Parts: sequence; C-alpha cells; structure tokens
Amino acid sequence: MSRDRSPRRLRRRDRNALIAASLAVLSLSASGCVVVHGEREVLPAATRAEATKALTAFTAAYNKADKAFDSSLDAPYVTGPFGDIDAARLKAGHTNSPSGNANHVPLKLTDVKITIPKKAGWPRWFVADARGNKAGNARWLLVFTRNGLGERWQVAYLTLVAPGAVPRFRTDGDGWAEAVPTTSAQLAVAPGKLSQDYATYLQKGGSTFADGTYTSAERADRAERANKPGLVTQFIDKPLTGGNYQPLALRTADGGALVFFTTHHYEKRTVAAGATMPAQNRDVQALTKGEVKQSLTLELMSNEVVLDPAGSGAVSMLGRVPGLTSAQGQ
Repeated sequence: MSRDRSPRRLRRRDRNALIAASLAVLSLSASGCVVVHGEREVLPAATRAEATKALTAFTAAYNKADKAFDSSLDAPYVTGPFGDIDAARLKAGHTNSPSGNANHVPLKLTDVKITIPKKAGWPRWFVADARGNKAGNARWLLVFTRNGLGERWQVAYLTLVAPGAVPRFRTDGDGWAEAVPTTSAQLAVAPGKLSQDYATYLQKGGSTFADGTYTSAERADRAERANKPGLVTQFIDKPLTGGNYQPLALRTADGGALVFFTTHHYEKRTVAAGATMPAQNRDVQALTKGEVKQSLTLELMSNEVVLDPAGSGAVSMLGRVPGLTSAQGQ
C-alpha cells in the first residue's frame, strides 16, 4: 500500500496534531492540572507535612545508625558537611566497638519549629529547630535539602546553638520564609563569601566576625597551641562552597540573614626530633592511616551558622560543629 505524503496532506496532519496538543493543554489548565517547572517557579520548598515526615525519618535512621555504629543505616538521609562528620564518627565507633554502641541513647527532638522558604530553583531546603535530649539544653538546627522531586530529603547541616539564639524569620501572609541569594549585596557579607572570609579570619584575624567562642577565642587557643615546647601545630583553613556544601541563608525579621556554611580544615602536629607524639584518643586512632612517628595531620569538616546583619556590621557566629573525618600519621 502507498501512503499519501503530499505537502498538503503533511501540513494538514501537522495542523491537526497542533490543535490536539492545544486542546490537551486547555483541558489540563481548565481542570487545574498544569505542569509547574520547579526550576523557575517560586514555590514553598516543601509542605509542612512533608517536612515533618522528613524529620521523623531522619531521626529514626540516625538512631539506628548510632545504636549499631553502622553508617549505611543513615547514609541515605545525610549529605554535605554533616554527612561527612556523621560517617566518620560511625566509622570510628564501629572500629572501636564492632558489636555496636553500648552507650546509645536515642535522640529525641521536641518543641520542633519548622521554617520553609519559598523559592525558585534547586536545591529546595528547609530548617528544623528543635530541643534535643543531648548536648545539654542546646537547640538543634537541622537543614534538610534535596536536588530534585524524586530525591529523598537529607540533612546537610546540623549545628547546635544556645536557647534563644535563633532569630525570628521574615515570613509572608501564609507563613513561608524568604531564602536569601548567595550573592546578596544587602548583607554585611554575601552568604557565598562567608566560607572564604571565615577561613581567612582564622588565619589572619580582622573585623569581619564579632568576638566570641568560635572567633577570637578560637584564634587565641590556636596561638597558645601553635608552639608548645617540643610540639609545633600548624593550621590550614579552606573554604568549601560547591554542591552539597553550598551556603544556605534565610531572611531574618530585621532584614539580615541566618546563614549556614561549611569550612574545611587541616591541623598538623609535629614533635621535635627524639620526642614522642602525645597519645591520641581511640576515635582519632581509629581514623588514622599510617604510623605516627613524628607528625600527625588531622582533617576536619565544620558546620557553621551565623547571623549576617543587613547593611554593615560584624557577623555573629551562633554555632560551630567541627568533626574529624580522617588523620594521617608520618
């Protein structure tokens, strides 16, 4: 059989296909079933029910992993700096106690407050602020992220702050918060620059950050440890801003921002010739490769959360949770 492929017949077929497609779009629009492009539309990052479910799932997985000292049990629920710290902690625990964590106490989060920004593009993310039953009366700030609709929510940042330190956030009439771009020029420091600025501050000081435990006191402690008799300690600090380590910022009610960011650190301890390296704890030993003869280099990842004021002023460090991820002996 032959088919009519005349230009007129082809034009008619194309026109009919276009009309059918247009009618389908109109039908979907009329019924309210329209395709929304998450990479362009400004939408809440999650529903409140979805965020609550994600927090419950993470807590259950975290407790299973902690009890068994098995990182495979919560690996699907963590990422970024917290994922690195958590995996190393569980690895060390398993090395020292293969049968599991005899001191396991299940994490319980209460008085939960969830803040969900309305934004375009990926990653989508939200913040859970809760009271934990560990680390005294500190508030636990967990940042959940995901990079696509088919992905699981994962905790990228977990920081601890003092009660009352979490600011009020700017929200719209429906209670959705406002995400701040990493390039924002409305703040004392653009969120995307905080990792580099903090790494520079730890090395050289300056006025970017307000005095406190994680800033001026940290530098003073380093200075004291740098040149002890028979032991020299060197510090290297690096920014980390790509992929799952990118900074995330929420607009506060006063126009500033609460910003979560990551830094990467190395600490090299070297003893004088003929001296002995001070003994390391069991967790450090579990993560150390090579034989410690004259030096030991520690690699650490760190979660930070700061208040970045609007306009100008010093950035205030609210919380910092560093964690050893590996070590190398020489």
